Amino acid sequence: MRASFLAGLACLFSAGAALAAPAGQPATVRVDYIHSGNALSEHYAMDRVLIEPLPWPGDVTRTLDDTDRGINRVEVVDAKTGRLLYSRGFSTVFGEWKSTDEAGKMTRAFGESVRFPKPDVPVKVRILKRDERNQFSIVWTADVDTDAPDVVRRQPPAPAQPIPIRIGGPSPQKVDLLILGDGYTRAELGKFEATAKRLADYLFTVSPFKERAQDFNVWGLAVPTEESGVSRPSTGTHHASALNTRYDIFGSERYVLTTDNRALRDLAQHAPYEFIEILVNNDTYGGGGIYGQFSTAAANNDWANYLFVHEFGHHFAGLADEYYTSPVAYQSTAERPEPWEPNVTALHDPANLKWRRFVKAGTPLPTPWPKAAYESHSREYQKVRAQLRKDNRPEAEMNRLFTQDLAWTNALFSKAPHAKAVGAFEGANYEAKGYYRSQQQCLMFDRSEAFCAVCAEAVGQTIDLYSRPGQ
Repeated sequence: MRASFLAGLACLFSAGAALAAPAGQPATVRVDYIHSGNALSEHYAMDRVLIEPLPWPGDVTRTLDDTDRGINRVEVVDAKTGRLLYSRGFSTVFGEWKSTDEAGKMTRAFGESVRFPKPDVPVKVRILKRDERNQFSIVWTADVDTDAPDVVRRQPPAPAQPIPIRIGGPSPQKVDLLILGDGYTRAELGKFEATAKRLADYLFTVSPFKERAQDFNVWGLAVPTEESGVSRPSTGTHHASALNTRYDIFGSERYVLTTDNRALRDLAQHAPYEFIEILVNNDTYGGGGIYGQFSTAAANNDWANYLFVHEFGHHFAGLADEYYTSPVAYQSTAERPEPWEPNVTALHDPANLKWRRFVKAGTPLPTPWPKAAYESHSREYQKVRAQLRKDNRPEAEMNRLFTQDLAWTNALFSKAPHAKAVGAFEGANYEAKGYYRSQQQCLMFDRSEAFCAVCAEAVGQTIDLYSRPGQ
């Protein structure tokens, strides 16, 4: 009993230390803006500037992003001197929607936000975007004086309090992951907390998160809903929820996102965070992840462990999907520019492959693998999968199909001559031809349990950007 009591006190003390503002830690500024357009054009407009309730959660000595990831980048510069004060790469829901068929037919607007430590001087907030050469150029600039009278400084009280799931130390020294729940009733809040803890525990069994677990804080936060679960419009299911998360995004039945950025940020601001994963209280397989924004996972599915880590890989480290036989909402083109994502390549110059340091001498580039056999099996598997969804069969049947598919793939790949090699395996980034992944198998490719070497390195680089290892 005494040991349990002391452990509880230690957890509360650690959580308090993580929430408390270290001496000199600045406030958190959030700029909300509107990003609109279509397949041919984009526009930006200021919405509001806020001072969030909690101090800046990050390390003020690591304000510049050196990972070179994301379709976009935010830069905060001193308005008078032009000195760069803060930068981070990110991607957006708009950026994904722009590649869909719908974007060629209509114009839409999406709310977006950027956050940064409060500066002492007026600044220019710049949004940059990559061009076809992967170079960033400025697409929008806003003058921001964080001491101006129209800056929002007081907001309604928190609708819920953050739960410490795993506390490693003060927030500025750690990566702060916030797990939000959506679609949980008041009676299910205990279920949310238990699920968040279970999935966080699983995350730290996967390398390199496993080796770097002490560099993280994990928080949980959920606002109760009247009904259990989130909306799934393709089946006529519509539920009101705090974050408005739903299935069927961009017409993909398994794609789960929220497009209500203001609701997301207004809730998340009540906990220290740099990264967000939303757990939806649903059984149906699904999830999603946007680099630097958030990720989602169906919390009650048999594959929730995989979904949690796979989607977090997109959000946390900017990892691309390496699979290419599943249907997606994006429109394919004949062009094959070099992707900015660290784990896929167009292989325009094999001699300068971006993960060349992992490739052993003598490994052929491109690297042979049983591609024809895999694709033949996958075509049949996808037909069965689509029919199960069309017939609205029980989720247990879909889960069983996924298990059988992974077992078949593991057996096929285990016999391949380059089964564990790092090379350039054609088929990645939703394309069968012209894009390559670094290893035959990775949890960004299928439902296996480990990252490839290239993905693991990319995850480690992100951890280094947000934490002080060993502290």
